[in-house]
Amino acid sequence: MFEFSYNEVIDDSRQVMRARERGAMDRVIDMLRTARDRGAKSREAIEGLYYLRRLWAIFLEDLRNPENELPEQLRAGIVSIGIWMNREIDRVLSGQTNDLTPMIEINEIIRDGLK
Repeated sequence: MFEFSYNEVIDDSRQVMRARERGAMDRVIDMLRTARDRGAKSREAIEGLYYLRRLWAIFLEDLRNPENELPEQLRAGIVSIGIWMNREIDRVLSGQTNDLTPMIEINEIIRDGLK
């Protein structure tokens, strides 16, 4: 029988969670790249933007959870990015901008930080 310490199990859980977060970020980045190529009014753009909004809603909910172990200042910074992301989504959906590149780049930076 295998014996694992509590910390090993917790570390594995965190690694699994980060891998899932990276996978979700990879998916949304791919969706946004396709949307950028097809145009901000394309079906792919709408689907990508709504997926992005749902993903950030999950992140924001987790960041607001008092049990979140990230340092408070880091959480606040990521929450600010999430608020910005939602504003940018609204700007694209309302036709104020067609530029998806800033959202792609910010999500790439965050994804790369999950390694």
